[in-house]
Amino acid sequence: MIIKYLHYSEFKTSQEEKKQFKELFYSISKTEKKKISSINIILCNDEFIRSYNKEYLNHDYETDIITFHDSNDEEKIEGELLISTDTVKSNSKKYKVSFENELSRVLIHGVLHLCGYNDVTKNEKALMKKKENFYLKNI
Repeated sequence: MIIKYLHYSEFKTSQEEKKQFKELFYSISKTEKKKISSINIILCNDEFIRSYNKEYLNHDYETDIITFHDSNDEEKIEGELLISTDTVKSNSKKYKVSFENELSRVLIHGVLHLCGYNDVTKNEKALMKKKENFYLKNI
C-alpha cells in the first residue's frame, strides 16, 4: 500500500494523522473488497483546486475534493485525491462539525470514488452519503 502526501496549503498532516488515514483507507478497502495499489493525496488551497477543476473538468469554482481514478483494474484502488483544505475548513464551519470530521468525510468520499462509486444521480448521491456516514461512524 503506497500513500503519498503532497502539500500545497498551510495545513500539514502529522505522522499520527497519516497513520489514522492509512488505517481508514485500509478499512474501507477491506470492506469494499479492494486492494490499495497507490493513493496520492494532494492537500491544497482553493486557488490550486480551482485551477485543476477548470483545466480538467471545465468547472470554474472551488470544491472540496477532486478524484482522479488511475486504475483499469476494478479490484485495485489507485489514483489521486486533490483536497482543498480551505474548502474543508469552510464546510466544517458551515456544517458545524470539526475540521477533522469534515476532512475524514472528504477522504472517505474520495476513496469511495476510487472504489468505483459515483455521485451523479440522486440514487448514487444517496448511496455515497450512506457509505460516508457508515465509515465515519464505524471507523
